[in-house]
Amino acid sequence: MPPLKKVKSLPPAAIAAIFERFHSIDPEPKGELEYVNAFTLLVAVVLSAQATDAGVNKATRALFQLAPTPAAMVALGPERIEEMIRTIGLFRTKAKNVYALSQKLLAEHGGEVPADREALESLPGVGRKTANVVLNIFFGQPTMAVDTHVFRVSNRTGIAPGATVLAVETRLMQVIPPEYALHAHHWLILHGRYICKARKPECWRCPIRQWCLFEPKTPAPGGGPQALSS
Repeated sequence: MPPLKKVKSLPPAAIAAIFERFHSIDPEPKGELEYVNAFTLLVAVVLSAQATDAGVNKATRALFQLAPTPAAMVALGPERIEEMIRTIGLFRTKAKNVYALSQKLLAEHGGEVPADREALESLPGVGRKTANVVLNIFFGQPTMAVDTHVFRVSNRTGIAPGATVLAVETRLMQVIPPEYALHAHHWLILHGRYICKARKPECWRCPIRQWCLFEPKTPAPGGGPQALSS
């Protein structure tokens, strides 16, 4: 992901206020991928690369009914997995990875998903972001999974400017108050997905616009009563 327009970093008080506002609006934010256990969450996140959560959910509902465990997934075989996720981008490569990671979970982890970053990243198709999502959502660790939304919002607002995904992740871990760390990446993802959009952020309805450093703020369509003052 290329770095966005460089902005200054927000002061700690503003960052704390932003996450306090996020918390007041949605105290328990949830990811939008559907899963039934740690294994199906891991598979869903692997499949979500360069795909929408809605598209992944549509494909995995039937897949997870047949294969909710590594053993069941291996029994399906790579060709059957590929057939069931055909609507997802890069489905051939992803099917091979899901089959291979299922084999490795059986061979090296007794069929259980490890709660360890290094072990997770050793699985086929699992990178740092995927590991962070699983560690956060299923194992309750305060990790920061930096996707395109988190990267954009962190840079655009001034919460955690950085030229690389790792730089943004590291900065987020440093500046987000500990009491908000567990849910922080969910708040940022949802904010980027539905309000702070890539092409045209909807600043006129943004709950954190008073602290955000992005300029110029986008006015309400048609200059209606919600339009931002100049």
